[in-house]
Amino acid sequence: MASASSSSARHLFSDSKRRLADRVSVNVNNIGSVARQIVRSSKSTEILMQAAKNFAQLETSIDNSAQNLRKIELVRTHMGYQAEAIRDNTEKLDYVREQVCAMER
Repeated sequence: MASASSSSARHLFSDSKRRLADRVSVNVNNIGSVARQIVRSSKSTEILMQAAKNFAQLETSIDNSAQNLRKIELVRTHMGYQAEAIRDNTEKLDYVREQVCAMER
């Protein structure tokens, strides 16, 4: 009887030991998964921070470009006025030449 009970106890101990080893293995795998997820999340945060920083820099560049375009538009407008004034003066110069030629005759 003692041997049957000790055999049964050994079998139960062996079974418990195997289940404990399985649970430890599952827990170690789960810890590894959690660690990998934390590392991924950390990298995601770094990537998001870098993207936000790049966007902020890009926003400043866009604002500067918009200001430069406004300045260029102003210069273009003034050059248009100057070109019109040159055309008007050229037409007047032809008239003045005719007057000078007429006075020389």
